[in-house]
Amino acid sequence: MGVVTFYSYYLMSKVLDYCEKAGRRHIRFRELAADVLGSGWMFYFVIFIQTAINTGVSIGAILLAGECIQIMYSNLSPNGSLKLYEFIAMVTAVMVVLSQLPSFHSLRHLNMASLLLSLGYTFLVVGACIHAGLSKSAPKKDYTLESSESARVFNAFTSISIIAAIFGNGILPEIQATLAPPATGKMVKGLLMCYSVILVTFYSAAVSGYWVFGNKSNSNILKSLMPDEGPSLAPTWVLGLGVVFVLLQLFAIGLVYSQVAYEIMEKQSADVKQGMFSKRNLIPRLILRTLYVTFCGFMAAMLPFFGDINGVVGAIGFIPLDFVLPMLLYNMTYKPQKSSLTYWINISIIIVFTGAGIMGAFSSIRKLVLDAYKFKLFSSDVVD
Repeated sequence: MGVVTFYSYYLMSKVLDYCEKAGRRHIRFRELAADVLGSGWMFYFVIFIQTAINTGVSIGAILLAGECIQIMYSNLSPNGSLKLYEFIAMVTAVMVVLSQLPSFHSLRHLNMASLLLSLGYTFLVVGACIHAGLSKSAPKKDYTLESSESARVFNAFTSISIIAAIFGNGILPEIQATLAPPATGKMVKGLLMCYSVILVTFYSAAVSGYWVFGNKSNSNILKSLMPDEGPSLAPTWVLGLGVVFVLLQLFAIGLVYSQVAYEIMEKQSADVKQGMFSKRNLIPRLILRTLYVTFCGFMAAMLPFFGDINGVVGAIGFIPLDFVLPMLLYNMTYKPQKSSLTYWINISIIIVFTGAGIMGAFSSIRKLVLDAYKFKLFSSDVVD
């Protein structure tokens, strides 16, 4: 997944550069797709996919942030009466305030803080997992898979969709719009830095967490390190700091991915002839952003299915936008010869991930429906 997405984004940077040299610098994914493919319906298709991604990521970020506060609360007050949906409401209120930051450019310092938080969180979690795995109270490790063959198949495709959501980035053209032209060289440097961080963070946390907890590992590894029964498996200050780091990181993620939704809404409501902070533009922005964040918070509280949400978003959002469309855009723009290796690599990726996306959507929605039957609405437990 990592190799394919890096390759995909590299191809997209080449397409953006091609359009820029032709005098058409695109700052939105939907405009790039409509220009290259020459189809009006593609513009609305990308809007639909981006909206699904941004809304799903925002819901997931609010849900996980609420769970982090719940973890802290449960350890400080084991018999406390507050429920998960109440913590989600607190997070939503904070997100409503932060959502008033006007643009991608205004988030540049927040993004740097987000990078440092990712590295700090990973360092703490990996250290805590190694400490737990080597301690006398280390949990019993079980690496076996589901006994049912059909369950293994469905879980495999759901997992592919979740990993696609982890590596996907549905707002790359919008991010490159903040760079001074020409953007291609800068985008490649940014990708190299991004994937260097990914190698350090994603893989080290995944490997160390699975090594310690096996198939019982929670989607939020902090919950595995602080089990409901028995003592914590790592020092309290380490886990507390890890919770704070991931909480702040989730605020940053929610803010960044919401920007495209805000831009889509405000394109219709704003008056470009008046200033950003004029009464005419400020009031609609306050109302629309508040309603959007409140909707995401309500869905997070009503359906606390973190793994399922990731799977659905990955299958119907990230796979078509990040694993299929860039290959198609490159082939349409540069028209590599059908006998060339590049052409067939791109076609192969399109076919494989289209199939994986269809199966992933089916298996993820199936799991979401099955989990919905097991748990009540506004449950106080997050479903993996």
